[in-house]
Amino acid sequence: MRRTDPEGHGPVRFGPPIPEDGLPVLPQLSAVLATAASRAGAEPVGGGPALLEAACGYGDRRGLPAVPDRVAVAPGAPALLVALTAAIGGDVLVPRPCAAWWAPYARLLGRPAFHVPTPAESGGVPDPYALLETVRRLRAEGGDPRLLVLSVADDPTATVVPPELLHETLEAAVGQGLHLVSDETWRDTLHDPHDTVLLSPAEMLPERVTVVTDLAGALLPPGWPAAVARFPAGGDGNALHARVLDVLTALDARVAAPVATAAVYALSEPEPVAARVAAAVRLHARVAAAAHHAVAAAGAVARPPQCGRHLYVDLTPLAPALAAHGIGDAQELEDFLTERLGMPAPGGHRFGDDLETPRVRLSTAPLLGDTAERRAECLDAPDPLELPHVHRALIHLKSVFDDLRDDAQRWEPPR
Repeated sequence: MRRTDPEGHGPVRFGPPIPEDGLPVLPQLSAVLATAASRAGAEPVGGGPALLEAACGYGDRRGLPAVPDRVAVAPGAPALLVALTAAIGGDVLVPRPCAAWWAPYARLLGRPAFHVPTPAESGGVPDPYALLETVRRLRAEGGDPRLLVLSVADDPTATVVPPELLHETLEAAVGQGLHLVSDETWRDTLHDPHDTVLLSPAEMLPERVTVVTDLAGALLPPGWPAAVARFPAGGDGNALHARVLDVLTALDARVAAPVATAAVYALSEPEPVAARVAAAVRLHARVAAAAHHAVAAAGAVARPPQCGRHLYVDLTPLAPALAAHGIGDAQELEDFLTERLGMPAPGGHRFGDDLETPRVRLSTAPLLGDTAERRAECLDAPDPLELPHVHRALIHLKSVFDDLRDDAQRWEPPR
């Protein structure tokens, strides 16, 4: 079986950070943090009573009820995934592509990590038949697959998995005795929540799924790290919770007291927080849709973004133009587009895709402007796409991809 070890081409071992919203911190959130700034300590490992209660309330409002002794809070989702991987043991299965930070933590612990292809409809969740075949082959070769990490609202593909496909994959995973970690960092960033059905794996299999949510997805700035894990009910869930707390204790992975105070406020979702989340989602949805139109019009392939602040672009149809520019793999494409666009364009190899496949993840935050004032202006604009600086950024994005399309047509061999 092919592992996800890097091939020595570029810094692929630890990938790019999650896409930020690029917006100024909510003033009410800053005020809450400021009131706690004199608190020099940190929360107890796993979170204090107020933080755990707020996390339970957040889950209750999303149909994922919990009690404090089934919840843990840590300084960011990576700490939780490290603890879960260490506690569960065995080999780790992840989709291809997947969030750039998943596989490195398995490798950090010396755990083999294996990518499983995703279906055409969406990313984030492996194809059920490919999952069964991967597990069969791993066990035939002496492997010990125990953990499947997946995401119903996905980074990098910005898609939301259909419930029927999720059900098939979960049936396959449970049939093979796998524990599931559902990364639901992006669940609150659905671009069209009325027409997009998001179902958590924990709603289907409450006894086999641990849900992890990094608050940087919608509620907190990424520089204020806090994430929540909700464990299954029952004896197995209780034992896993205890082992994870042991690992977090060994890492001294505690949330700083001022950040915990801000997290309690954000998780409680008062009106200012709810309004900012809704406004930020609307803004990034508009910009992502415009960016998707620009790249698709140039002949690149990308699923329409349904969540998050990004889109995932496949430039295979523009291969003649890439070859003419000396671009032979995703790292070279990343370097080329980062320079041409003037914004990060991490290659698909950072998300587990083959190095030879020309794919990139594009984030929408850099398109909102290069100053805090300009980005804040986007939140209040009736149509942010009409703001001059946003319009210029989208025109530049379109021109870069249009140039590649024209070059591809120029270099395409005659038929």
